[in-house]
This record gives sequence, C-alpha cells and structure tokens, in this order.
Amino acid sequence: MSSKVSMALKLIALPFLFFLAFFLVPLSVVLTSSFLDPSTGGASLANYAKVLLDQYHWDVILTTFRIAFFTTVICLLLGYPLSWYLVRIVRSPWWRRACIIILVVPLFTSNIVRSFGWMILLGRNGLVNDALRYLDLVQRPVRFIGSEGGILIGMVYILLPFVVLAVGTALARMDRSLEAASKDLGASPARTFFHITFPLSLPGLASGAIMVFALAVSAYVTPALLSGGRVTVLPMLIYQQYSTVFNFNYGGALSIVLLVFTLGLIGIANHIGRVKGGN
Repeated sequence: MSSKVSMALKLIALPFLFFLAFFLVPLSVVLTSSFLDPSTGGASLANYAKVLLDQYHWDVILTTFRIAFFTTVICLLLGYPLSWYLVRIVRSPWWRRACIIILVVPLFTSNIVRSFGWMILLGRNGLVNDALRYLDLVQRPVRFIGSEGGILIGMVYILLPFVVLAVGTALARMDRSLEAASKDLGASPARTFFHITFPLSLPGLASGAIMVFALAVSAYVTPALLSGGRVTVLPMLIYQQYSTVFNFNYGGALSIVLLVFTLGLIGIANHIGRVKGGN
C-alpha cells in the first residue's frame, strides 16, 4: 500500500511542481506587484483605483469582453453545424480526415502570419472588398481594418476549430440508440434533436465556448494587427505597460482585473448551465 502511495505522490509531484513554477509563482509576482505603489514602495490600492475609477479603462474592458462575447457566439453558431456535418453527414472516412486536416492545419501556423493574411484580404484593395464590389454589394471599399468587425473575422477564423473539435467529440461519443428510441416512440427529427441530441452535446458545446471565450478575451496579436490602432483591448493595454512604459505595477493591476473578470464570467456561465441542466 505504501509503495502505491509513494508512486502516486511521485506522479503528482512533477505536474504540481510545473504548475507551481510556471503558474502560481508568476501569478503571485504579478498579484504582489499590482498592490505596490512605486512612489512610496508600500502597499496601495492606487493601481486598482486607476483602473476601476476611470471611464477610459471601463470602455476598454467593455470592448474587450464585447469582442470576446461575439466571437464566442459566432464560433458556436458556425461550429455546431460544421461539427454535425463532419460527424453525422460525412460518410467517407478519407473526406472526413481531409476536412479535419484542413480545419486543424491553420492551428500550426503562427497567429501573426494568419493575422497578416487577413490584413491583406480585408484591406481596401483586398480580395474581400474586390469581391464585394464585383458583386455590386457595395459602392466603396468597406473599412474592415481598424474596426471591431475586422477583429471579429480574424478571431473567429482562428478560434473556430476549438468549437468544432469539442462539439464533434461530444457528438461522436453520443449513444445513437437514444435517438433511435426517440424516433421509434414517434418523435419527429426536430423533437429528437432538441430533446435528445442537443442536450447530450451541451458539455462539448460548453467546453468549446469556454475555450474560445478565454482565448478571445486574452488575445493580443490579432486585435493589435487588425485594429489598425483604432480599437484597444485590455491585453494590448497590458502589453503596452509591460513592454513600452515598464509600469509593472499598473500592468499587474490590469492583468489581475482581466483575470478576475474572465473567471467571474466563466463561473457565472457554469452556474447558469448547472441550474438549467438541473431543471
């Protein structure tokens, strides 16, 4: 028994040390610095007051979470049908593998490269504007770069695979006999979907939504490149404080505010999901 316990402790020790060294220690350093006032050298809430009592910072926070919210919603609306197509519609194994490869390969490309690609596509003389004008949908070029719409396009493109893979896994593991039983009892396909299939796929949908939201709210590269300097999100402000201004105390307060707000919203979403699931 003691040998099993020691073996379990050894297996747990390495992940715990990794978590301690690369998450808890850096987080504690950021948290500590956020409460320090560089002018006095003592503890202070001045950095948090600067963030939370200023309208500019609230505008940046609202912009950050608005973009993350709409990115998540669009990814869910596009990702669920695509997952359904790959799992339930596609019959050819080679075509399914090809679709998954096409979906996953962009994840191995740097966000910088993908964002620069979208800058070219969404520019005033880019492929998107040329196509819109060719189809007579617009008379003048649409300004995508420097708008929240352009950022949303880039973010959805980058984060959509996470929803597709999460929902696809949930659909693939689902017990199809439950759907067959529902149909045998006379339920219509729509009723079977909304009462059997969709509820059983909600865990995958929720995990995909959490991943997309967390990545979208903390994204820096894509908003920085596609914003054109006209839209500011909180990660851009944090990066500026750490890399340009070198105000680590103020940057730490911004980082903790972003972390607390993100975890709070995810916690609220989880609670709502449990309550509805219980009902």
